Amino acid sequence: QLQASGGGLVQTGGSLRLSCAASGRTFSMGWFRQAPGKEREFVAAISWSGTTTYYADSVKGRFTISRDNAKNTMYLRMNSLKPEDTAVYFCARASKDGTTWSGDSWGQGTLVTVSS
Repeated sequence: QLQASGGGLVQTGGSLRLSCAASGRTFSMGWFRQAPGKEREFVAAISWSGTTTYYADSVKGRFTISRDNAKNTMYLRMNSLKPEDTAVYFCARASKDGTTWSGDSWGQGTLVTVSS
């Protein structure tokens, strides 16, 4: 079971850190987001060891994914936030098929709102 937290309202250029608490063993994990009226999209993923990370082009250089396996928690540090980052953010077990990332074992999302 996964539970995301840490969302909120922030101004353009601001920062937030999201957390995802997991119960039980997890493997590769990822963050996805869904903006109003849009499909859910991949944001970032991290291997079980934390040594390998992946990012969507739209967030590369601004977001940092990390994990602490001792705490069964994954994080997403978001800097230089833009209004287009506004979405509900979800954490999930992540897997890659070719160039496409998908998730399962979805947790409850957390809303991030970036005001202009």
